[in-house]
Amino acid sequence: MLSFLSQRLRSFRPAIRGLGYVCASQHNMWIHLGVATATIALGLMVQLTSHEWLAVVIAIALVMVSETFNTAVECLGDAITDQMNNQVGLAKDAGAAAVLLASMAAVVIGLLVFLPHCW
Repeated sequence: MLSFLSQRLRSFRPAIRGLGYVCASQHNMWIHLGVATATIALGLMVQLTSHEWLAVVIAIALVMVSETFNTAVECLGDAITDQMNNQVGLAKDAGAAAVLLASMAAVVIGLLVFLPHCW
């Protein structure tokens, strides 16, 4: 049983390593983490309902996941070629667009959740 548990815990190592890489290498992830921390603090201050927390957590996760996938796309593109390549460039642009769309959705969700608390 202990061996089984140890193997399961070891299976998380690549994910933790990847998360560490994204957090250490991506300036935008630091921005996302800062905004997420401020959003959580504001949510605690205004005492969000459980449904509001659900929307906020999903929005934060959406942005973090899209940034992580974007980093994966960038790493793969850089591994394929160090020369200018239109297809790799388009893939990187699409990854960045995904982060932009997720961030825009998160802003809208934030406004919908927090504006009523400001009135």
